[in-house]
Formats: sequence, C-alpha cells, structure tokens
Amino acid sequence: MFDSLAKRFDSVFQKLRGKGLLSEADVDAALREIRIALLEADVALPVAKQLIADIREQAVGQAVLSSVSPGQQVVKIVHDGLLKLLGTEAVPLNLRATPPAVILLVGLQGSGKTTTAGKLARYLGERERKQVMLASLDTYRPAAREQLSVLASQLGLPALPPTTPGTPVELAKAALALAQRQVVDVLILDTAGRLEIDADMMRELVAIQQAVPAQEILLVADSMLGQAAVAMAQGFQAQLPLTGLILTRLDGDARAGAALSVRQVTGCPIKFMGTGEKLEALEVFHPDRLANRILGMGDIVTLVERAAEKLEQQDMEEAANRLAAGQFDLTDVLKQLQQVKKLGGVGGVMGMLPGVGKIKKMMAEQGGAVEAGIARQEAIILSMTPYERRNPKQLNASRKRRIAAGSGTEVSEINRLLKGYYDMADMIKKLRGAGGAKMMSRGGLKNLFGGM
Repeated sequence: MFDSLAKRFDSVFQKLRGKGLLSEADVDAALREIRIALLEADVALPVAKQLIADIREQAVGQAVLSSVSPGQQVVKIVHDGLLKLLGTEAVPLNLRATPPAVILLVGLQGSGKTTTAGKLARYLGERERKQVMLASLDTYRPAAREQLSVLASQLGLPALPPTTPGTPVELAKAALALAQRQVVDVLILDTAGRLEIDADMMRELVAIQQAVPAQEILLVADSMLGQAAVAMAQGFQAQLPLTGLILTRLDGDARAGAALSVRQVTGCPIKFMGTGEKLEALEVFHPDRLANRILGMGDIVTLVERAAEKLEQQDMEEAANRLAAGQFDLTDVLKQLQQVKKLGGVGGVMGMLPGVGKIKKMMAEQGGAVEAGIARQEAIILSMTPYERRNPKQLNASRKRRIAAGSGTEVSEINRLLKGYYDMADMIKKLRGAGGAKMMSRGGLKNLFGGM
C-alpha cells in the first residue's frame, strides 16, 4: 500500500538521519524531494503546497535544528502533517436511528459499489453484530441487481428480490418496507453509477435520498484515479450531503493522491478502504495507522486485529502447547505456513512491521521468491501422507522421490525443509529448560522458509 511513496519518504529520511545537525538548506532540500514525491503520487497541488509549508514552518525552528536527533524530529513533523490531511482519528458509521438505519452508496460506474456493498454488509454483520439487508437500485446495468442478490446469498443475508418492479425511487421504498417487516438493523442501498457525473444521475440520487432519508451517504471512489477522484467527490458533494467516503483498490501500489487529498478538499472523512477483491477485504480507515505505513513505521495494531479475526485461537493455543512440549511435527509446520497466508503472506505481514524497509526491498527484488518458496514448502507437506507428517524420520529416498513428484519440487527442497524442521526441533529442546519462551530461532526459521 503506497509502496512507491513510502520508498521516497524513506530515502529522504535516511539522508536526514545521517546528519548530526540540520541547516535550513538541508530541510529545504528534503522538502523539495517530499514535494516531488507527493506530486508524483497525484496529490492535489494545493494540498501538497500547504503540507510542505506547514512542515517547513515547524522544521526550521530552533528546537529542531539544534536538537540531538533533528532527523527524527522532522519525521515526527511530517507524520503530524499527514495526520492533519487524513484526519486525526477514525470516524465510525452513524447507525443511531430507528431500525433500519439506511446506508446509501453512490459513485461512478466501475468504482466497486456493488462489491463494496457486500463487503460492508459482511463487516457490519461480523464486526458490529448487525442484521443487514441489501438492495440494488440499479435498473440500468445488466444483471446488477442479480449480482448483489448473489452476494447477499453468499453472506446468508436478506436482499430485495431482483425481480421487484419499479423505478429506483420505488425500489428504495420497497426495500425500506421489506427491511422494516424483517426487522433488520441496517439497510444498504446500492445505486446505479454512470461513466461520468451527469444531471440525470444526480436528480435520481437526490430523489432517492428524499424518498428514503439515509443516515449515511457514502461515496465509493477508486483510489487509482488520484486527483480525478477528488474532483469527482466534489461533484457529488455539490448535490448530496455526503457523510463519508470509501476508497477502493488500496491493496496495490495505488497513487496516494485520493487518500491524501480528498478529505482535505471535501471535508468528508474516509471511513473505509477496500484492500482486495474478497468480501473480507475491507478495513476501517485509521488515519494514524495509514500515516505510519507511509512513513515506514509499520502498523502493529492492524496486524494484531487481523490475526485475532483470521486465526483460530484454539489452533494457536494447541500449537503453542505442542511446541512447548516438543511434540510438534510437519502437520504443525503446515498449519503455521497456512496461518501466514491468512494474514496476507509474508509480504502482508512484513508491510505492517516497523523498520523492515530494507528487507521488503530485498523481497521485492527477489520477485516474490519468498512467497513462492513458502507455497512450494506447503505443497511438499501436502504431498506427504499423514503418517509421514507425524514421522518425518521415516522419509527415505524412495518416499522423497514420490513426494517431489507429487509436489512438483526437487528432493533437495525436501531436504532443506527437513533440515529447517530438525534445526527448530533441536533449538526447542535446548530452550525447553528455559521455559520455551524463545523457541523461534533465527537459524531455524531461516532454513525452514528457504533461506529468506
């Protein structure tokens, strides 16, 4: 997420940290690079200029230039400046209403409204324990209503039948009546989009809002549009009382322009961000956490939350007990590899850890070799019989050849995996006397994960 911008910032800060004292010339040189990085990330020019001006005003002060660690002081100032742009804290949804609370999703065609409706429904159901109903008001795009109905079915949620007749306004009224009869907590209305903002679309959205007043009117915007997303948000805001935004496609190296500009320009808080195509790929927008990621400070809180959501607590406790007792086998190793995948792979985990910029760069240069290595090791273990996983010492040459053929790997890779396993087993035996608290040895993990 924002890897290109994060790399540029890291390069600037490395130069500043390498200086014992900073002069105004040093600060100005750093700010020039930061400004270029912001503009290349498609941040709106007025926003970039104001941010640079605010940073310079504080960075050239006597307290910074004469401090013991001026480079770190500048990083703190930039961090505070980013927070000012993004918002100081997460803004929750307003669902305080006589049920059902209505959420109206608006946006251009292709911004991901329908998928976001499903993601938001899943989030509200699993995280907020709300009973949610979905309704598509899109009578223009072929199969749009059927698509949302399928998403609702996958989530086990009620939906307005796609065969319900009527105009978008009539469908909105029908959906509200059905939601009231079924006593749901939240009704999510997915509206039609256009290739660009036009008067007809806006009149339709205003009519829907007047017919079924919504507690939340959320604009779904594609973050890859950069400044164009900001202009689009302004166009919607001129006609509708937007309460927030959901930025989609933030899982790749998206331009940071939309995230860093849209709140400052419109005043609307970013409430959620889409981080992938799956229904679970929706995160609450925490400004401080995103600022930390951009500045290479990691995001431990989100990593812990993701682990709590995706990892099975009982499995983790059983694995810990088996490790402490020295009883783990290759089945346990397989489970650990699969747990890493659930958290987004090694790259996803590394991206949330502070101070791993150089390691991430190395992984990127290897072209995903680390992730591929883990996938191959998973394939090796899956090609073993349950007996072989429990008794790896029984893996003779014949068994290894069969496993290599079944997993599409080489016998040498199986030997490396086993060496890592045995190294870890030996280390655990040595540490059990010390309480087993430091059982994850650097050498053991290095061999286990293919020399990462």
